[in-house]
Amino acid sequence: MARESESGLPIEPVYGPDALEGWDPADKLGEPGAYPFTRGVYPSMYTGRPWTMRQYAGFGTAVESNARYKQLIANGTMGLSVAFDLPTQMGHDSDAPIAHGEVGKVGVAIDSVDDMRVLFGGIPLDKVSTSMTINAPAALLLLLYQLVAEEQGVSADKLTGTIQNDVLKEYIARGTYIFPPKPSLRLIADIFKYCKAEIPKWNTISISGYHMAEAGATPAQEIAFTLADGIEYVRTAVAAGMDVDDFAPRLSFFFVARTTILEEVAKFRAARRIWARVMREEFGAKNPKSLMLRFHTQTAGVQLTAQQPEVNLVRVAVQGLAAVLGGTQSLHTNSFDEAIALPTDKSARLALRTQQVLAYETDVTATVDPFAGSYVIEKMTDDVEAAAVELMTKVEDLGGAVDAIERGFQKNEIERSAYRIAQETDSGERVVVGVNRFQLDEEEPYEPLRVDPAIEAQQAERLAKLRAERDQPAVDAALADLKKAAEGTDNVLYPMKEALRARATVGEACNALREVWGTYVPSDVF
Repeated sequence: MARESESGLPIEPVYGPDALEGWDPADKLGEPGAYPFTRGVYPSMYTGRPWTMRQYAGFGTAVESNARYKQLIANGTMGLSVAFDLPTQMGHDSDAPIAHGEVGKVGVAIDSVDDMRVLFGGIPLDKVSTSMTINAPAALLLLLYQLVAEEQGVSADKLTGTIQNDVLKEYIARGTYIFPPKPSLRLIADIFKYCKAEIPKWNTISISGYHMAEAGATPAQEIAFTLADGIEYVRTAVAAGMDVDDFAPRLSFFFVARTTILEEVAKFRAARRIWARVMREEFGAKNPKSLMLRFHTQTAGVQLTAQQPEVNLVRVAVQGLAAVLGGTQSLHTNSFDEAIALPTDKSARLALRTQQVLAYETDVTATVDPFAGSYVIEKMTDDVEAAAVELMTKVEDLGGAVDAIERGFQKNEIERSAYRIAQETDSGERVVVGVNRFQLDEEEPYEPLRVDPAIEAQQAERLAKLRAERDQPAVDAALADLKKAAEGTDNVLYPMKEALRARATVGEACNALREVWGTYVPSDVF
């Protein structure tokens, strides 16, 4: 009897040549590093060097997060990945009433250039690649990073990294949006233009399916809605006067890796093939780099359990293997205790060691694309691709990603999938080890890392000191220039940078834009 994949597609007990009847390897596969990039975006993949090992970290104050980054670097991390707290993600200062109780909880609190300077103190920004999980205020955090680099004597053309900067998925699955879709897309286009001129090696957006997957999206939904968002961003930049080959090589993506290895590998292969075809056929991209879907992967936090948390070590290893076999460019492996609280130093180190074992103790890096030609993988890739294209067509029929978002289409589809998963788990049809099968009568005690609640008061004191010391008329003038640019058509990043240099806060800069652009209020009308 056939099983169903996470996307609801059949998985047969046995596959043979008939599964690929009429199948053209030249059209479906190509060579590694060549169109349609099914087999990977680079000819040598990991046989030359392994993927970038990033560890997502950030909590409490900039001082605490800086110490964690230095530990990760000492343990062999090749790239930093910054988590920001909710007030920062929503463009609020730590002393704003709305921030109460959330300062430093799920990431580091960054209110101004003073905090960013501490966050990267003693870390040479020309030597590390930094990814920042920040969306609506992404321009602000990127500019703060650039300002700190300038203080270190590092020119912007030496900076490498990524800002997530994917606000469309916030409307779909995550909720840390600020502005309505149209000004948000305008801001993203301004970032594309600014980085092309000022920070040319920076990846300007990480178009994310991860958070949709965490909300319950199937693999097919994850890539369909992510690629539909990507198409919307490309259209926005082209409409703003940019040539597709001027910015497309700097686009990147962000996906989840689940424990279902075979479908995850198929998902990554299908996503590369769809994106290459869209960029060549719809947008006429000529640069091969514009056709490459390069992506970061994070193991599935939603699959971690608070029950028997050590079992998560096994889950993360399996998920990491799926990402590697699928051809990821960088990887974050979750710590086993994240379902309980913030990772401890030891659990964060174990998560990194998981990647190092995959890279240096297994043979998966010895050959390019180990699964190429596998009957099951190629058939599943075709099936996931067809399911994703069908969903992308529905988004197009609704007018594109933004119109579909405003009608609640993607959110509704994901919620249906999440409900199905919950029902299957509750009934026992979907086995979750330690939760609905193989439970313990009594869980072993575990002492998690906790955030000091005094951080909120400390950040408020820092802000009070900053406002007392800075040149307030200069800040006011810079914020007025920012509002003027937002009201017109000038690139807002240039006056934004000057406001931050004058020590305007993240909240103040976001408030200036709120006054011009307003805030987004969701509606469920689909």
